[in-house]
Amino acid sequence: MTFLSNVAGLWNYWAVITLMMIGLYIMISRGNLVKKLMGMNIFQVSVIMLYVSMGKVAGGTPPILIEGAEDVAYSNPLPHVLMLTAIVVGVATTAVGLALVVRVKEAYGTVEEDEVVAIDQATDREEAAAARAAEAAHGEGA
Repeated sequence: MTFLSNVAGLWNYWAVITLMMIGLYIMISRGNLVKKLMGMNIFQVSVIMLYVSMGKVAGGTPPILIEGAEDVAYSNPLPHVLMLTAIVVGVATTAVGLALVVRVKEAYGTVEEDEVVAIDQATDREEAAAARAAEAAHGEGA
């Protein structure tokens, strides 16, 4: 019974691990750039939940000193403050990522990673063939 109560008592860590694996799986398995950004956001939320849950102390009070109170357990506010900064950075990263996805869509006409790579490779082959043709024409003219 002790093992089961320990596992159930750490439900927040199980939730974090589950969300982290879901986000990682989405980032790795999907070719759509928007879905990759959403997977990154899910992964980021799991990290934020991890730090916030570690900062909470069972039975802890906010870190406000009370005169005459001894042996008081305080919750650590630092992880919460750091995660507020992480949230702001995450929103900014998502905004930049979405702006890049819009530019990729305008340039390539798609947001699928494999199609963008195929278009890039085809363009590289065409440019290489044009450079060889120009070099051959220049060599014959000399």
